[in-house]
Amino acid sequence: MTKLSQIIAVEKGVKSDATRRVTDLHRDVQKQPLLSGISRTYQPRDDEGDKLPPESTRVQINAEDVLSQAAGILTRLFDVTLTKDTANCVARADVLIDGEPLLRDVPVTYLLFLEKQLTDVHTFAAKLPLLDPAEDWEPDRDPVSGAHRTKPVQTVRNKKIPRNHVLSEATREHPANVQVYMEDVPAGDWTTIKFSGAIPATRQRQLLDRIEELQRAVKYAREEANATEVTDRNAGEAIFSYLFAQ
Repeated sequence: MTKLSQIIAVEKGVKSDATRRVTDLHRDVQKQPLLSGISRTYQPRDDEGDKLPPESTRVQINAEDVLSQAAGILTRLFDVTLTKDTANCVARADVLIDGEPLLRDVPVTYLLFLEKQLTDVHTFAAKLPLLDPAEDWEPDRDPVSGAHRTKPVQTVRNKKIPRNHVLSEATREHPANVQVYMEDVPAGDWTTIKFSGAIPATRQRQLLDRIEELQRAVKYAREEANATEVTDRNAGEAIFSYLFAQ
């Protein structure tokens, strides 16, 4: 018995070959000279006239023959595709994680959909923003926020106070020579806590590991579903017997 995976592999080749050959037929049938023929004979009006040989060009392509060839080519494609699509309706498998079914009796067409979608989900998870590893993060105490926070860090806030520096004392003749300068004096303390909605790298790795495990499980399930035995179906002959009947 033929397996679905074999039919799928065959269909690709049959489709490619049919497309190429039908395209060639279509191109050739558009060439008017190949469809045209002629026969000419020459008869002089008297016995003294020139004797000329006959001329002829044969018809090289017949449109009805092209239809017949196209029908033969496409019949194989139509039959293979019908066989595959019919088998797809019954080909199913379980998706197993650690030997336990996560999804049961999944159609092979849905497994193909899952494979493509999980590739996108993996890309999405791989690009999630990560917490800055230079900071020491912990879950926020507010469960509603779902964010992370750093431990409080205190920094001093200074303010500038003008100070006088006496360069020389006042005398009876001269006032004191005083230089004014600004001095930084602690005025208070900042307590800073950083918050972030990003995720830890360990969480991202956990997500990616699960996605990759499911990707492998879906692939195995698809391979199992594609091992379903198929029964050949025929439709091409009936279709083209109707379409191209004279």
